[in-house]
Amino acid sequence: MLLAAAPALAQAADPIVLGTATPGGGFPVYGAAFAATVNEADPALRVEPRNTRGSAENIPLLEAGKIDIGLVQGEAAHEAINGIGRAPANLRIVAAMYSSPGLFVVRADSPAKAIRDLAGKPVAFGAKGSGLVILSRYVLDGIGLDQDKDFRAVYLKKAGDGPPMALDGRVAALWGGGIGWPGFATMAASPGGARFIAPDASEIARILAKHPFLKP
Repeated sequence: MLLAAAPALAQAADPIVLGTATPGGGFPVYGAAFAATVNEADPALRVEPRNTRGSAENIPLLEAGKIDIGLVQGEAAHEAINGIGRAPANLRIVAAMYSSPGLFVVRADSPAKAIRDLAGKPVAFGAKGSGLVILSRYVLDGIGLDQDKDFRAVYLKKAGDGPPMALDGRVAALWGGGIGWPGFATMAASPGGARFIAPDASEIARILAKHPFLKP
């Protein structure tokens, strides 16, 4: 689809706007690399990344024609295309980006060993418009936990705010997703190090039984 559209796009004087997300998350990093690669391969396309609030904003921006391409978390795309909680979106998927296994990161000296150890504690679940927030809701729901009732949920203005809060103790854990996700890298590179908390085998089975569109 992208190749078929290229000749027509090459005639356009305006740049192709690529909606990403808030600074400090994976989408701006991926979007910058994507734009640089495409622009090197065909400078006539002129892809320009633009920071947004993330998946929750990229979908309506796409529908309104205010951006040309949007990076969208799989769970957000699932809800939009299938009309879950809204009218079905008339959008097309051009390509898959990368898998985003969701898990929590804590300081290495944290006493928490399992997800339920974080219940009742402040946890940064990401930027309000991020698709990662949707992923965490499904994961926690699958094991019988409510993100807003069972945790002191913290929603960030931008993804980059999360690691400092986890490192200085303002939150007990940071939720994120994807290998090499910037928040994970920052935590892991900190002087004290970090540990990751993910669903165990029985919890994964429960999550998949309740929400089979997710994949292990």
